[in-house]
Amino acid sequence: MTAAAPPPPASGSPVGGEVQIHQPRRLPDFLQSVNLKYVKLGYHYLITHLLTLLLVPLMAVIIIEASQMNPKDIHQLWLHLHYNLVSVVICSAFLVFGSTVYIMTRPRSVYLVEYSCYRPPDHLQVKYQQFMEHSKLTGDFDESSLGFQRKILERSGLGEETYVPEAMHHIPPRPSMAAAREEAEQVMFGALDNLFANTRIKPKDIGILVVNCSLFNPTPSLSAMIVNKYRMRGNLRSFNLGGMGCSAGVIAIDLAKDMLQVHRNTYAVVVSTENITQNWYFGNKKSMLIPNCLFRVGGAAILLSNKSSDRRRAKYRLVHVVRSHCGSDDKAFRCVYQEEDGNGKTGVSLSKDLMAIAGGALKTNITTLGPLVLPISEQLLFFMTLVAKRFFNVKIKPYIPDFKRAFNHFCIHAGGRAVIDELEKNLQLLSVHVEASRMTLHRFGNTSSSSIWYELAYTEAKGRMRKGHRVWQIAFGSGFKCNSAVWQALRTVTPSPNSPWLDCIDKYPLQTVASTSS
Repeated sequence: MTAAAPPPPASGSPVGGEVQIHQPRRLPDFLQSVNLKYVKLGYHYLITHLLTLLLVPLMAVIIIEASQMNPKDIHQLWLHLHYNLVSVVICSAFLVFGSTVYIMTRPRSVYLVEYSCYRPPDHLQVKYQQFMEHSKLTGDFDESSLGFQRKILERSGLGEETYVPEAMHHIPPRPSMAAAREEAEQVMFGALDNLFANTRIKPKDIGILVVNCSLFNPTPSLSAMIVNKYRMRGNLRSFNLGGMGCSAGVIAIDLAKDMLQVHRNTYAVVVSTENITQNWYFGNKKSMLIPNCLFRVGGAAILLSNKSSDRRRAKYRLVHVVRSHCGSDDKAFRCVYQEEDGNGKTGVSLSKDLMAIAGGALKTNITTLGPLVLPISEQLLFFMTLVAKRFFNVKIKPYIPDFKRAFNHFCIHAGGRAVIDELEKNLQLLSVHVEASRMTLHRFGNTSSSSIWYELAYTEAKGRMRKGHRVWQIAFGSGFKCNSAVWQALRTVTPSPNSPWLDCIDKYPLQTVASTSS
């Protein structure tokens, strides 16, 4: 791996990457343009919570005034109320009614009690040389395709310890439905077994189950496989999300959050994974070969709760979820597209506009998220420069807010080395902010929607998560989508038992990976 070699960009969609490796497309420079309509979306979210924001200082003023009252003032107030009984009754009725409405309609807090990332067995690890030898022995790839895959691997940011499913270790490979089910069971049940063991929660206590897997959707569904395995209760609300790409993990969290607003005192489990066995591409179209090189086995199970009693043991509280969908645009819709090549072999084709579309989706998302999380000082600087340029024709670049002032940790989907590099540059982040993403890509590869959880586990394993810290999880997906989740640590978080980084965290970060990515 050399610093001079241009990396193939990779998105967080079902297939991340750029086909023309000698002319990589970059994310658009956010300093050049900020669309005002995207900013309006963020302030729409802000205005919807305006009443709550106004009530906070009002209550503070009332408390301060009350604390300064002496017994004489209290006696005078009692006499005043005594002779205005009707007013007191009316005001009390309004107060009781308003309090009831507020309590009944306010969003319930959603807590992340615990999560578990699946660690595949060591015999499923694949090294570069082994990968290339197996690719050659299958007889499905010509010399040009083999050379292309070799270059992708060398520049991908993946290390020598990533995992591929059992079926891909055979010569020839055995991508059957049975093998795909076996991979799904190993990943999902492995993560769930560890989750239930760590939390001592019984499967029958779960009221909501959300499973997301983009490219493997058997009948019965993956969610049904989990219900059957753990003998979950009959009135369980289960959902199975398919075809939504690498950002589906955040979508699953959002769905679970909405369900927890409706159903009181219950637990929700989210399982995020991807299945490789039946989605390996055995053709020679270069735009479809990239997932073979980047995608690896992985999955995560997350336990959420809306019980106030769980706040004491929970790790995080869900603060915001912001989802941006660009699917109404034809180019965005087709930029990551599953189809057959000229020889009838199925794969996912990539548009040459993929990186530009990803950049537009990211810009939409962060300008929506900004007003919700950025301090007032950053927002004022942003709008002053924006208004000066738009209405007074002042030649000045829009001020890009400093998201480092809003978040302590960043979990950028490990779709590929180039995307991580570009986000680091465009969001003006430091190398430590993208360290979790780079090291996750190196150690586990692109595990699709679960990668953001491996990154969070890395941060915890490094002992960096303190009470009050905010975490930004951001991922891309086909369609085209860019989704964000914001969490706040409720305590100083220690690594979970059986963390995927348990026996290897001391050797990270690898300086060679950081240097070749900069």
